[in-house]
Amino acid sequence: MSVIEIMKTRRTIKAFGPRPIEEQDLQAWLTAASFAPNHRMNEPWELLVVGPETRAKLNHKTDFGHAPVVLAVLSKPAPTAFERDENVMAVSCFVQNLLLAAHEAGAGVYWASLGALPHNRAILGVQEGYDVIGVLGIGYPEDVPAARARTPIDSKLTYLA
Repeated sequence: MSVIEIMKTRRTIKAFGPRPIEEQDLQAWLTAASFAPNHRMNEPWELLVVGPETRAKLNHKTDFGHAPVVLAVLSKPAPTAFERDENVMAVSCFVQNLLLAAHEAGAGVYWASLGALPHNRAILGVQEGYDVIGVLGIGYPEDVPAARARTPIDSKLTYLA
């Protein structure tokens, strides 16, 4: 599959089958994700592997679609608001790379934002100054949803003189 085809066919997966994610596959996807653009090469991402007890405490409405792997993705603190924004953007690129690498391998990801809530930050043990970019359920899809219509890109373009 071409990169463009991978981007166009990736979907948010909400239900996963029981097939486990092999550790070497997860490591390969995370390594690929680490090639995301990041300002000053500071690699601001940190990952928490969420075990069964913590996962139960998070009490996600679908238990992350019963994904075999759950990761919390954090963005490191920064000395200025501008650098914080740069870190958050870089970690978002890391997550996108992970989604694409997993999809290329036939796996999928559910990206939940619940980690940013104060009580879930406490459950995850997130330190002050860190941003929770997402809690990701990763696994092999039970079902792949159809693509939703997208707004034509021309309506999003503004040409500046």
